[in-house]
Amino acid sequence: MARLKKTVAMVGMMGAGKTAVGTALARALGVPFVDSDEEIVRAASRSIAEIFERDGEPFFRARESEVLARLLRGPPCVLSTGGGAYLAEANRQLISESGVAVWLRADLDLLWNRVRHKSTRPLLRTANPRETLRALYEARVPFYSQADVTVDASPDLSIEAMAGRVIEALLARPDVLGPEGLGPDVLKGEPA
Repeated sequence: MARLKKTVAMVGMMGAGKTAVGTALARALGVPFVDSDEEIVRAASRSIAEIFERDGEPFFRARESEVLARLLRGPPCVLSTGGGAYLAEANRQLISESGVAVWLRADLDLLWNRVRHKSTRPLLRTANPRETLRALYEARVPFYSQADVTVDASPDLSIEAMAGRVIEALLARPDVLGPEGLGPDVLKGEPA
């Protein structure tokens, strides 16, 4: 088994696969998977949509930064961040100091196909959610492009194959992941 030396923070747009790929990546590496949004929901005892509605986005973003700081101080894990988490300079700095940011880069059509039927996306509760997604995408890409590692999402790849792509990219970073014990099945994205 490879030894993860730093927390891997999955960043990118809603629908990019941060949670699904992150879960498969954590399983392949034998480390915990943590979702920052789930941690916020647990701490607040409310859904993200309820937090946005009751307290507003600035309140949510402040809680998000607190949760990220706490998780990044813990043992190395795979951390799925909310789509807006990486936009804050303080969060980008926290992640680069204590971990490594992996941007799952997906095009707009793929993202729309994955999120259009979900009611759990408070930022898409608009008259024209596709246009809202496009505007968010264009505003956020410059921030995501600052990530340490970029892995392109593809609709024809399985979740495990995407996790394999992330592992391959991380192997180029010996400060993050050592190749010791990684078999060819893990590198191909197949379950170990």
